[in-house]
Amino acid sequence: MSTLKVDTLQSTGGGATTFTKQQAIKTWVNYDAADQATRGSFGQSSLADNGTGDFTHAFSNSFNSLGRYSVSGVAQDLNSKNAQINYMSSDASLDAASIRYQTGYVANTSGGQTNHDCNSTSMTIHGDLA
Repeated sequence: MSTLKVDTLQSTGGGATTFTKQQAIKTWVNYDAADQATRGSFGQSSLADNGTGDFTHAFSNSFNSLGRYSVSGVAQDLNSKNAQINYMSSDASLDAASIRYQTGYVANTSGGQTNHDCNSTSMTIHGDLA
């Protein structure tokens, strides 16, 4: 069995390596919506605040087709003393170049959702780039 050990992978042109036919994370972001501060990101060209708990995450590189990627994320209000279940919904807008979504909390057991600028939001996206 062979072992390959490297510290840095680069393309032949010296740039970032593009993984094909694999499902490595293509874009991710971690931000504080309450302070509108991005803590870290990869593959993100911009993050727009459309209103309370309503955001558009634009990708540096488009995905290969409309909505053919998988989104996972979590939003938390770290300052809240209430037991709130936070949600991330991606059904507002989904295309190959960006995703618009809402963050907030479930206010009660009947499922009433309230948009909220959570101070700890993380999202990752998997799929094939164009």
